[in-house]
Amino acid sequence: MKKIIALSLAILAICACTPKQNASTELQNVQILQSPDGNLTMSFGLDGNGTPTYSLRFGDKDVVLPSTMGYIFRGRRITNTYESKKTSLYEDDLDFHSGFSFVDSATSSFDEEWSPVWGEESSIRNHYNELAVTLAKDERQMIVRFRLYDDGLGFRYEFPDQKNLTYFVIKDELTSFKMAGDHTTYWIPGDYDTQEYNYTVSRLSEIPALHSKAADYNASQRVCSDNGVQTALQMRSDDGLYINIHEAAVLDYPTTSLDVDTKTFTLTTHLTPDAEGYKGRLQTPAVSPWRTVMVVDDARKVLASRLILNLNEPCAIEDVSWIHPVKYVGVWWEMIADKTKWSYTNDFNSIRLGETDYSKATPHGNHGANNENVRRYIDFAAENGFDAVLIEGWNEGWEDWFGCQKFDVFDFVTPYPDFDIASLNSYAHSKGVKLIMHHETSSSVINYERHMEEAYNLMNKYGYDAVKSGYVGDILPEGEHHYSQFMINHYHYAVVEAAKHHIMVNAHEAVRPTGLCRTWPNMIGNESARGTEFKSGILPHHVTILPFTRLQGALWTIHLASSRWIWQSSIPIIPGRLVPLSASSWRFMLPCIRPCRWLPTCLSTMPSTWMPSNSSRMFPLTGSAASICLQSPATIS
Repeated sequence: MKKIIALSLAILAICACTPKQNASTELQNVQILQSPDGNLTMSFGLDGNGTPTYSLRFGDKDVVLPSTMGYIFRGRRITNTYESKKTSLYEDDLDFHSGFSFVDSATSSFDEEWSPVWGEESSIRNHYNELAVTLAKDERQMIVRFRLYDDGLGFRYEFPDQKNLTYFVIKDELTSFKMAGDHTTYWIPGDYDTQEYNYTVSRLSEIPALHSKAADYNASQRVCSDNGVQTALQMRSDDGLYINIHEAAVLDYPTTSLDVDTKTFTLTTHLTPDAEGYKGRLQTPAVSPWRTVMVVDDARKVLASRLILNLNEPCAIEDVSWIHPVKYVGVWWEMIADKTKWSYTNDFNSIRLGETDYSKATPHGNHGANNENVRRYIDFAAENGFDAVLIEGWNEGWEDWFGCQKFDVFDFVTPYPDFDIASLNSYAHSKGVKLIMHHETSSSVINYERHMEEAYNLMNKYGYDAVKSGYVGDILPEGEHHYSQFMINHYHYAVVEAAKHHIMVNAHEAVRPTGLCRTWPNMIGNESARGTEFKSGILPHHVTILPFTRLQGALWTIHLASSRWIWQSSIPIIPGRLVPLSASSWRFMLPCIRPCRWLPTCLSTMPSTWMPSNSSRMFPLTGSAASICLQSPATIS
């Protein structure tokens, strides 16, 4: 039951609006905020330059030392004469990092229980104390809003509707996190286009020396700096704290990495730029994503934290009865293993949609998504308790889909001659199985948006209720990145439009999760980590680290397709989170499960959603074995 707790004398004592000398003698207009349980204390004030500054403590331990906040905005475009534009198109940059004055502050407290549409819990508590500080500079205002939970801090910048700040462009966000020590860190390189790296374990100070080796090859990648790391960034202090820095509710804004200063152990936001090199284009009223600092004294509390989900808005979909996780098999791993192909023919050097006549082409005979092969997958799914079959390579255009920077690459509605979309869906439904649609965009996203409505209508016509979308390769239009503002808006548009058609989305090569699945629960999964397709390139500790990093505010899809059957069969249990389970190819799955007679039964009876019980005391980031106890849900559909 939702309870909005009125402001009281106790809250006023916690969140004082007058200067506190014990917080910092160098800061002015200091505000103090405590977590509901009193363990976390956040201090905020303006330093001598008028720069917003905050710090965070857990009990008597420093977590974030005084760290500065703010922005640099691009100057306004010059509208004068041709002569004045010769040297610069823009006026001087706007410093929105210093020179602020304190205007006002407001405090409140909030406590509610909310029910996720699907997942491993029937209810989640959202309980925090809040402080909103209004600052001003040159007749422009900015609000910094803090929410302090028992397990961490979230804060964001808010730009209200105002005359002197309406449209503006971000050159840099200058949010910093000054750590209190050289923590052990579990990190992957900061990158504008990929998250598919192995995790490296090192001290903060060692990151630059290890960075180049950690950034191994990917089909699309742009390392942001030689000392950059991605969020969620998990750290462990020598005095027993578990600290995680991430972001929540990234909408209409680029995703951030963190640059590491190895001398001061300060992490600074590094936003993904757009094609012009700028890092966000905003129109007031506007808000930034939440910057988050989780801090707990027990590794199990990291797994139990719902900080990222709580900082997102409530569910925006009124009727959610059609949203459900599934277990599925798929026609795609055999292509990865080079046993069959996505393409249909070798006759054409290039493809023009609507002009290339596949009916006159000679099949190369190795097309995976053919009627006979797909029916075998449907039979296997029906016999072994899987809900659906994903088919890749069903549609025209795969002959020249990758690496060509091709705008009109797919139309998402025209099947190859050997894929009968009507009869295959009918056959699957007769077996109690559904087909999952595949929309590979080859990162030509404007083309995808142009065809999206027709593609979703086709899915509705034949009974598809889920789509795996893909963004392999460099983004078109050229110069944009997978995590720039342009693409963040595209991913969100695809999910919102899918919801109108009652379609669930599992996006691959898309942005890392930031908890938006609370608001849009039809976003059933994100591929946001190195997975099984990298085969032997996955380090042994990789899976045990993911629950502490990529699973923060996320759901995870598991692929079973490896000869290391014991390791693979344990993956759905290790994360301690809901796992939409997929066995990518039954052909290659069978050799894996035959050594263990109980595994087929385990997979067929394994639920696609879980409820957690208490985990054993563990921290798998150490490389030791992980053990998380789960029980099947009794109350979650």
